[in-house]
Amino acid sequence: MSAIPKPELVPHRSGGLSCWVDPTLRAENGVVVAFTERTGGVSAPPFASLNLGTHVGDDPAHVAENRRRMLFALGLEAHLSALTTAEQVHGTAITRVSRQVVPGTVPTALAAAPRAPAPGCPPVPAADGLMTTTPAVPLLMCYADCVPVVLVAPGPAVCVVHAGWRGMLGGIVSKAVGEVARQVCASPSKINAYIGPHIQACHYEADETIISQFVSTFGTVTRAHFSGLDLAAAAMESLVASGIMRQRVVSMDVCTAEEGDRFFSYRAEGGTTGRHGALACIDVSSSG
Repeated sequence: MSAIPKPELVPHRSGGLSCWVDPTLRAENGVVVAFTERTGGVSAPPFASLNLGTHVGDDPAHVAENRRRMLFALGLEAHLSALTTAEQVHGTAITRVSRQVVPGTVPTALAAAPRAPAPGCPPVPAADGLMTTTPAVPLLMCYADCVPVVLVAPGPAVCVVHAGWRGMLGGIVSKAVGEVARQVCASPSKINAYIGPHIQACHYEADETIISQFVSTFGTVTRAHFSGLDLAAAAMESLVASGIMRQRVVSMDVCTAEEGDRFFSYRAEGGTTGRHGALACIDVSSSG
């Protein structure tokens, strides 16, 4: 695979769904990166409407339809049976998904997980990062304030990371960069990083003890005014320290707590809400 283009994120709307994608990466390298918004699904309040999370109390049939609609909107409907999610636990474990799902079978790495009430594979147990070099395996992680990070390396390899404050402090972002680079023997300087919608420092007050830990680990850029914690700054510092070039990082400057009509927010909605998603898939049939 040739070098990948510098990252970009542009709005994409299809079938009533709104998301953000990198069209050049898909056109040139056959890799899909997408961050969904909350519109275009079938879930009822408080999960309205494109809730992608199975663990929040929503009707499983609604989640199944939402995930189906998401893949259709991205042109990935042929890979519905291989859709892979994770049992996110705010940790630092990253699981490699090593092969495409064959109908009626379960990949070895996923065999111990409970069966999911939605299309695709059972969720990978106790993981906050999913990585693959296998084509036609969509990787999906779910969020409602935490930081989505997607990595794409020549090879190709893709990785989707769920980074809350615990995972961020635990080093999940730098760990993901290292594991992706090793999988394809690529320099981190050749990897693209995408930071998706998350709660911004203006709405994320944190305990001084936690903020002090972030300052010690990532520097003073993570401390914002009014006791705010800047998770995006922590993610950026972690990516750059891991060897990724700043010009190969693109970040959505949007606050999930402030734009509740577009995204889910655990804090702004009192803990009962849905989940938007970050997805990556090697879909070589779409490459030029």
